[in-house]
Amino acid sequence: MRYITRGLRSVLLDFAREREPEPVSIELTVTRAGTLRGAESLSTDTPVFTHFYHPSTGQSVNAVFGMDLGKPRSDGRFVSHPEGRRELSTQDDLHEVVFLAVPPWNEITAFDRSGTTLPVTVLDAEPPAESV
Repeated sequence: MRYITRGLRSVLLDFAREREPEPVSIELTVTRAGTLRGAESLSTDTPVFTHFYHPSTGQSVNAVFGMDLGKPRSDGRFVSHPEGRRELSTQDDLHEVVFLAVPPWNEITAFDRSGTTLPVTVLDAEPPAESV
């Protein structure tokens, strides 16, 4: 079972909708359920996808050095297929977990890196407030 917050799911679907007809590929990170409000029914160490790295983060560093030094390692990825294909392709950036959306941008499907569909639960949970 893979868990994602309703807020993150909403933001990812908005990205896909706004970028159509171009595809998007966004790195995702998790927060342990024990630190989330609204995830008390899960084991405290259960990973829940809660955050994303903006798609443009690190692009200038990448352009200069030819590698992405602007972001730490991510735990998953979101991709969109504006043409409507609800399956992973060899052109997708793969991670252990890949969330995929197709038009009309109202749901996501999760896959492992081999393309097997994974069950997804959307949680009404929130990560703790962060400060910069």
